[in-house]
Amino acid sequence: MAGVAVAAEWQLLYNRYYRKPELYQMQWKNVDLTRNKIACAPFGGPIAVIRDDAKIVQLYAESALRKLRIFTSSGRLISETVWKNPGGRLIGMSWTDDLTLICITQDGTVYSYNIHAELVSTFSLGKECFDNSVVECVFWGNGVVCINEAFEIFAVPDFKVPKTVKLADCNLEELPHCIAVIEPQYTKSGDVEVLVGVGDHVLLVEEDLVQPLAEEMGPFQKMVVSRKGEFVASFTHDGRLLVLSTDFSEVIIEYACESALPPEQLAWCGLDSVLLYWDDMLLMVGPFGDPVRYIYDEPIILIPECDGVRILSNTSMEFLHRVPDSTVSIFQIGSTLPAALLYDALEHFDRRSAKADENLRLIRSSLPEAVEACIDAAGYEFDISQQRTLLRAASYGQTFSSHFQRDSIQEMCKTLRVLNAVRHVEIGIPLSIQQYKLLTPSVLINRLINAHKHLLALRISEYLGMNQEVVLMHWTCTKISASAAIPDSSLLEILLDKLKLCKGISYAAVAAHADKSGRRKLAAMLVEHEPRSSKQIPLLLSIGEEDTALMKATESGDTDLIYLVLFHIWRKRAPLEFFSTIQARTLARDLFVTYARSYKHEFLKDFFLSTGQLQDVAFLLWKESWELAKNPMASKGSPLHGPRIKLIEKAHNLFTETKEHMFESKAAEEHAKLLRIQHELEVTTKQAIFVDSSISDTIRTCIVLGNHRAANKVKTEFKVSEKRWYWLKVFALATIRDWDALEKFSKEKRPPIGYRPFVEACVDAGEKDQALKYIPKLADPRERAEAYAKIGMAKEAADAASQAKDGELLGRLKLTFAQNAAAASIFDTLRDRLSFQGVS
Repeated sequence: MAGVAVAAEWQLLYNRYYRKPELYQMQWKNVDLTRNKIACAPFGGPIAVIRDDAKIVQLYAESALRKLRIFTSSGRLISETVWKNPGGRLIGMSWTDDLTLICITQDGTVYSYNIHAELVSTFSLGKECFDNSVVECVFWGNGVVCINEAFEIFAVPDFKVPKTVKLADCNLEELPHCIAVIEPQYTKSGDVEVLVGVGDHVLLVEEDLVQPLAEEMGPFQKMVVSRKGEFVASFTHDGRLLVLSTDFSEVIIEYACESALPPEQLAWCGLDSVLLYWDDMLLMVGPFGDPVRYIYDEPIILIPECDGVRILSNTSMEFLHRVPDSTVSIFQIGSTLPAALLYDALEHFDRRSAKADENLRLIRSSLPEAVEACIDAAGYEFDISQQRTLLRAASYGQTFSSHFQRDSIQEMCKTLRVLNAVRHVEIGIPLSIQQYKLLTPSVLINRLINAHKHLLALRISEYLGMNQEVVLMHWTCTKISASAAIPDSSLLEILLDKLKLCKGISYAAVAAHADKSGRRKLAAMLVEHEPRSSKQIPLLLSIGEEDTALMKATESGDTDLIYLVLFHIWRKRAPLEFFSTIQARTLARDLFVTYARSYKHEFLKDFFLSTGQLQDVAFLLWKESWELAKNPMASKGSPLHGPRIKLIEKAHNLFTETKEHMFESKAAEEHAKLLRIQHELEVTTKQAIFVDSSISDTIRTCIVLGNHRAANKVKTEFKVSEKRWYWLKVFALATIRDWDALEKFSKEKRPPIGYRPFVEACVDAGEKDQALKYIPKLADPRERAEAYAKIGMAKEAADAASQAKDGELLGRLKLTFAQNAAAASIFDTLRDRLSFQGVS
């Protein structure tokens, strides 16, 4: 039968086996648990040790200064620091889930240390704890519950958000016998619940509620809540161990201990048993059967884990846990289960015995289950040789099984290689396979890199196919911080040699850390290797490399990045320096100009002046004058017309300095002159109808208003031609129906535009009689014919058309009088006559 020696070390608790393998011989020296406060992190985490200032201890060739020392679970020193913190006696010390060491002193000050004994942060529990000293702390995961001398209870639900919450007043008159905590994740309310043992009962305390429980079941001397908040293990004043539901309504276990003296420590061993520790004895009590006793001749610390309890003594670290069913099926004395027979078959095979084949024949139908059991048992073993043997047995059985998932052995081998690597005494993280699965590989790697075990973390990441960037980034930042004496160029080579192992790593993040560490030159060299402009450019700006950032941004062609750099330089540099920076870069300059045209006219004018682009300044001034015209105040009189004119005059002066813009110069000059005249007209007439109208409209409006003098002035100022003048005046007089003035105007001299405009103006106004005054004066018979046709005089139109001897014209006029048969016949007669004359 297999493995009698293995099962001989097990202890039977009712029908469950437990074992207590030694994980390490502690590597530390002169560490006495009774003289120190100890804080042990779960999941094989570090151990914090500091001399207990509440005890009088003898010093053995050591400094009187208290030191906070941090060890691995194997007892190797990680770091130490002298404890110089004020605040009185150290009341409590514990590790959070992310391996931050929390230390709480008498005055309510909370000190946070990292694994390297470096003070990370401090905060206070509040004035009440400062005035009335803290006397007891109970920690869980990422929080703590404290009670002070005024018997007030306070909680910090999450150290990441250091906020103190005062719980409901319990009206206590003395310190409670014991305190236990139900973590927020396991309560219905989602808030922390505190179990306080007072008198013969327990108080359930929340932020705004106090509820009595378990009346007349106490007094309770010790209490501890199970890992998932389902049960409470308690020790009563009369020496009974009670395991109850968390509402104290149901008793699960009741065991009468031999002593009524309360144990020094009470802890859960998984979910199946409870451990009680007195001076020299560890008692394990299960739901049924007799308890198991372990005798110790040195003090121990119980460290609860998800699947058992680690036991720390001055000299060793052990792991007490239930033997898994797969291991029992193989190594239980007298076992004939398939897994045991498969294990035996391997032993016979190694001895070249035919019994191996006999065993395989017996279990052929159950071979997949036997292989699975061997693989599972290997995962729970801490002894590497035993792991190897079990996996060989599984591999041996797999050879004869065609229905087994062959990846299982490979996955288990991979897991065990990782576990064995971190369990090594140099690393000191004794994870079980259950703890490893619960912790997850990514968290394990984070713990390794925080402990500066970068090489191992990198190899595990590579082995498991995980992203190595996190490890390399942390190593790089740590290397920079620790390499103050190494020149930048040498350190850069070292860093690049490692960073090239991971494609896509952020050089910008490394450069940011270098800059934060005061190595700006190194940061500038590192950021040159960052391929992503979106990460490279902001960092270049932060380290003061604005010119390089602008060059990189323009090369990328990303307008957002270019604007980012432009705005940064704009805020930081003097205007002239900024202008000279962007002038040489066409894309950056154009983007700046585009932005400034819309939002920063004044700044853009300064830029154009600095670069000698006077015409562009002039155009901006002109544009500003038009923007000013859109102001609602501009239509209510004169206040804004003066500034507008000045802007246009400035534009005119700038245009005159450039030979290429003579037209614009003249146009600006005349625009300013016109605005001034229009402004004067509005003041004179008290009508806001002139400004921003054209010269022609201004003349026409003056004539309509009867201000012929002003119209003549505008004509003279702007050298309006006679033809244009006549056209404007004719239609203006017709608009106001001043026919006498129109007739008089026609007789002043022969109109340079002829009389046709006079006729059209009268016709448009519907005045046929007035039109008849000017039609006979038309020299061209065609024009006369068309004019007569417009006022409906068919015979006269026909006579004029016949004088022109234009048959086509007669045809068009006939269409004009299509509704008038008599008139149409006249045109037909004349056309026939013309046609006959043309034939003869």
